[in-house]
Amino acid sequence: MATSVVLEDLIEIPFLDSLAEFRSWALSDEFPERGRIDFIAGRIEVDMSPEDIFCHGTVKTEIVAVLGQLVKQGGLGYLLSDRTRVSCPGADLSVEPDVVFLSEASLESGRVRLVPKATSQSDRYVEVEGAPDLIVEIVSDSSETKDTRRLPAAYARVGVREFWLVDARGERPVFEIRRIGAADYRSADRDSDGFQHSDVFNASFSLARNRNAHGRWTYDLQTRPNS
Repeated sequence: MATSVVLEDLIEIPFLDSLAEFRSWALSDEFPERGRIDFIAGRIEVDMSPEDIFCHGTVKTEIVAVLGQLVKQGGLGYLLSDRTRVSCPGADLSVEPDVVFLSEASLESGRVRLVPKATSQSDRYVEVEGAPDLIVEIVSDSSETKDTRRLPAAYARVGVREFWLVDARGERPVFEIRRIGAADYRSADRDSDGFQHSDVFNASFSLARNRNAHGRWTYDLQTRPNS
């Protein structure tokens, strides 16, 4: 009787019956070190495709750089990226988003909590449990349906305050700030210059893209603080 599934001779996934079992596996030494592996409503989704440098990697770096400075300068909390696991039992969800922001207020209130490493060493944490203040997902060819449909619905169910969607694959990059409503996300209005307001940062943002002197795409996450 089979006890696991092997994909492309690269990763081995055991048969798991619940989010709790998946979380235990994800924090174990047996969890694969490459690829993005998410648990969404009882379904394990694996993405082994390489990161597209100028449609994913550089735009993610720009977002992290700009938001990281805002968070640091304001002492707002913690900006995390890539291999940060976020688990939300209320939405049957465990994922590794592109970018995550946790405010100090959410940590103090217990809205989110940091899961310590099994060694019990102080200041060692390996997972976020609960609803972060912000999650950013950058669409790739292999994740389009997940990023634009399944994940936003799951993040809304658990109460993530803001969801930012970025798709830089086309002629003009898509950048949307979505704020949580009564049951789903609503896209933020754009002002006359194309800026969208973020309640999380009390600022407005716009994403621009241009080619540099070498003909390659560069990104500029422009920010306007609100009074």
